[in-house]
Amino acid sequence: MSKLKTKSGAKKRFKVTKSGKVKSKQAKMRHMQMNKPKSMKRKAKGTSVLSDPDARIVLRNFLPYNRKKKSVSSKTEGAK
Repeated sequence: MSKLKTKSGAKKRFKVTKSGKVKSKQAKMRHMQMNKPKSMKRKAKGTSVLSDPDARIVLRNFLPYNRKKKSVSSKTEGAK
């Protein structure tokens, strides 16, 4: 099977945490800051975690090699 390519735009926009959640930057902070209230700008700085359905789309389609693998270690099964 051929290798899958990671979308370069997704590499720049999303980070995957160790637990498998997808972090992204908040929207509405790129331009026209003078027209936005202070509270909106304050809430929009930093990062947030994507919802599960959105994170699933990002991981499946854009970042295929960052998905967490569901695996049961055979070493623990054999020790019992």
